[in-house]
Amino acid sequence: MLQDLPKNWLGFLKNHDLKKQLLSIEARLEEEIKLGKIIFPKRENIFRSLQLVQPYEVKVVILGQDPYHNFNQADGLAFSVSNFQSLPPSLRNIFIEIENDLNIKIEKKGDLENIAKQGVLLLNSILTVEKNNPGSHKNIGWEKLTDIIISSLSLMGNIVFILWGNFAKKKSNLIDNNINLVINSSHPSPFSAHKGFFGSKPFSKCNDYLISKGKEPIKWNLK
Repeated sequence: MLQDLPKNWLGFLKNHDLKKQLLSIEARLEEEIKLGKIIFPKRENIFRSLQLVQPYEVKVVILGQDPYHNFNQADGLAFSVSNFQSLPPSLRNIFIEIENDLNIKIEKKGDLENIAKQGVLLLNSILTVEKNNPGSHKNIGWEKLTDIIISSLSLMGNIVFILWGNFAKKKSNLIDNNINLVINSSHPSPFSAHKGFFGSKPFSKCNDYLISKGKEPIKWNLK
């Protein structure tokens, strides 16, 4: 597992001893696989969010909880799915808010790689899940790793952290909001999108902040 973590991120997090943590997670996953359990995403995609953006190129962090738990959905990026899959409800609502916030039409593709490559870290707090068992890998060690990533990025400053829903909002204590922008709202899930997500304008707020810091805004249009 340690060898799967991109070297640039290993260097960025060099002040933290991650070996024991990742070996423990790997042992847990291998044990579950031996028992016949199916784990998502595929191993090569577990760290995909970190593979697509260098640590010092991160401009925005969008935090999810854990991966989708159905076949052929989880692709290693928070809220993202393969272009061959139907859009999950939360992602559909994210696209609705992008269009309404920025007054644009976007190509609604499930794979958010083009957004990630612009410096948007689409990070799930928990990086794996058992098939059809959401939250099943809570407290096996992923949160310690991703909390370190969040707090380390916060120290850089001038980053936008987008926290949707109560789970993500709990991570705000890891972020210095004096040197970063934290955007909070309800989750884009159909159960809560009408309780503050719709109309919250996170994408224009994000871009306005990046421009104010002399950074290129994100092209949220996926074309």
